[in-house]
Amino acid sequence: MPTSDLSFRNVPGDLAMWFFILAELMVFGLLIIAFAVTETLHTDVFRDSRTLLDTSTGLILTLSLLTSGFLAALAVAQVRRQQQRSAAILLGSALLSAAFYVVIKFNEYSHLASQGLDIEYDLFFTLYWILTGFHFLHVLLGLVILAFMAVRCWLAAYGPERRRNLESGVLYWHMVDLVWVMLFPLVYVLNAG
Repeated sequence: MPTSDLSFRNVPGDLAMWFFILAELMVFGLLIIAFAVTETLHTDVFRDSRTLLDTSTGLILTLSLLTSGFLAALAVAQVRRQQQRSAAILLGSALLSAAFYVVIKFNEYSHLASQGLDIEYDLFFTLYWILTGFHFLHVLLGLVILAFMAVRCWLAAYGPERRRNLESGVLYWHMVDLVWVMLFPLVYVLNAG
């Protein structure tokens, strides 16, 4: 095949979704940079406040999202093999794993708020709530997308030539996973000093 005939048709998902993901990653990137720069300027505040978080909770949240992303990727593979019912079950399982994340994160938020560790407590918690809250909203949207895709798979709506929407939805979910993989060490583990 001549080089000029190469196309993007083998790229999973929609090109519009790729642009959306890039835009979202840029926003998260700016927030992460703001967090990291602020930490270097206020090392003691960040070190002391980070000890008020439960690292094991952060790890459980990470495993939940990574499991969900893995199951969603397996679902795409099943659709490519024309096994849509299996894909629907995998997407349903991905949805349950993601819902587990929501429950654990909501419990963490409730616990922190009850301790007075809200958005106004200090710089660390201001940025914690902004970063993780913005991510949490993306997770909630992802739940809707996963549920929609599971139903569509159950109804056999994704054929060999009609799976771009499924791939786009799973790409979005992988973006949510990727952002959390960056947030977990930044927020729960690393100390600049």
